[in-house]
Amino acid sequence: MATKTILRALAGETLPTPPIWMMRQAGRYLPEYRATRAQAGDFLSLCYTPDLAAEVTLQPIRRYRFDAAILFADILLLPQALGPKLWFETGEGPRMETTTTPAQVAALKPTEAIHDTLAPVYETVRILSRELPKETTLIGFAGAPWTVATYMIAGRGTKDQGPAHALKAADRATFSALIDRITEATMEYLSAQVEAGAEVVKLFDSWAGSLKGQDFTDFAVKPTARIIAALKARHPGLPVIAFPREAGEGYTGFARATGADCVALDNSVSPEWAAEHVQTDGCVQGNLDPSFMVTGGPALVEATRRVVRAFAGGPHIFNLGHGITPDADPENVALMVRTVREG
Repeated sequence: MATKTILRALAGETLPTPPIWMMRQAGRYLPEYRATRAQAGDFLSLCYTPDLAAEVTLQPIRRYRFDAAILFADILLLPQALGPKLWFETGEGPRMETTTTPAQVAALKPTEAIHDTLAPVYETVRILSRELPKETTLIGFAGAPWTVATYMIAGRGTKDQGPAHALKAADRATFSALIDRITEATMEYLSAQVEAGAEVVKLFDSWAGSLKGQDFTDFAVKPTARIIAALKARHPGLPVIAFPREAGEGYTGFARATGADCVALDNSVSPEWAAEHVQTDGCVQGNLDPSFMVTGGPALVEATRRVVRAFAGGPHIFNLGHGITPDADPENVALMVRTVREG
């Protein structure tokens, strides 16, 4: 029987106070994170230095006593492990060598080779599994195949994922082959995180909302279902959270279609709608607008209470509808946490 609150919610239990954590809770809004980042020198060095990656994962737990810690890493470490070069441009974000042709897909490293590059990530998980408070759940994660593919094809983040949509339309076979390679590698990556000590894993499909109709089924639902089925076959009882961001109506039935134990919700859907259409299938996570972490005040308190009220009739993990932004005020996070826990 699970005793950690996150695990209880993921198992379908309705708790009087929802457990809480926050996407990107280890990040630039915290002065202690900025100090550790400076010590690391650059973002990738921070990700690949286990002691420092574990330190920034632990910082928000010390400060806020969140019910879960999520591994500090980046979704682009996995495609980097498959071979394409990855670097970060200051102030602009990630850049990646593109993968757009059959020859480039074929040239990706074998799935089993990813662990050579990703070994430091697994060491970070091992450190965290030893050092986290006993009541705190450790969440591992990866990007979902569609979202990872958009970066591999464009070589950077794009507003409309246009390059990936263009390849999908022009050469669906090559696009599908790339999705398959990412899917297989993601199974291995998440399984290794679980073996190192992750108790829950989450799939971030940050750009799922730009997939429509059959494409949503083929490239958001089906790869997620494959990954979850493989993980649960290897690790019976492993809870999985899926986040098909901005899926809209696609949130309905997503848990049933993929086998996810919990569906994370963005803040473009109301909590009342989600309670009626999504929470009926099990645990939901979300979905406070991250902008309240910047603006704070009575509006933050009321919005937080609204989310808690809306989901009070079923299993719920309180979170934001997307990651906290660098301009957030740490005091507003503290206010949110108090509001959730004290009403």
